[in-house]
Amino acid sequence: MNTIRTLTLTAVAAVFATVALAQDPNLRLPISLDADEMDYDGKNSMLMYKGLRLSQGSIGVEADEGRASSLDFADSVWHFSGNVVIDVENGHIECDSAQLQFSNHQLQHATITGSPATFEMQRQNSDVVTYAEAGRLEYDFAAGIIEFSEQAMITEGGNEISSNYLVYNIEEQRINARSAGEGEPRVRIRYTPSDSSEEAEDEDSQNDDSPADPADGDDDQ
Repeated sequence: MNTIRTLTLTAVAAVFATVALAQDPNLRLPISLDADEMDYDGKNSMLMYKGLRLSQGSIGVEADEGRASSLDFADSVWHFSGNVVIDVENGHIECDSAQLQFSNHQLQHATITGSPATFEMQRQNSDVVTYAEAGRLEYDFAAGIIEFSEQAMITEGGNEISSNYLVYNIEEQRINARSAGEGEPRVRIRYTPSDSSEEAEDEDSQNDDSPADPADGDDDQ
């Protein structure tokens, strides 16, 4: 059970770090945006883009189409669709669509969908890459809760947990994984034991440091 808990919390924390833009100082840096085409719908106060490329500090977003109620993160809702790619430091997200809701330069809610949406995160000072995928992700920043649904799976270091529904409470560091209902796939966990090669190397090192055999003395004696 401890192994499962460690794997799950580490992996979810990595995904959290990937999409946690709310407190990122990049959100107050200048926004650079270019697109193949832009339209403004004055009636609905909506900016619409095609071939969108947006960047702000180390944050980058690309999408076939984008819509926003305002050209900043003060109080706006951004919709991205079609080959959406979101890059942050050490993190990479690919999905079919993403909706980000901002208020007072704070990310309040994020909805990410795909078939599936995929996430990759490499922790600092580590070669380990955490990979996660799900059909849908709902992130309530105010409540500190992330919901993964529709065939969610998190993999790290050869270990894997999968379920149709995963809920992670960030403050309480509590995760709940369960089936979507009767007849649906159950929670599945695959644990890969650590490589025993390190133990073998330790044993070889101890053998190398053992006292020499008296029979191997100086031939001149």
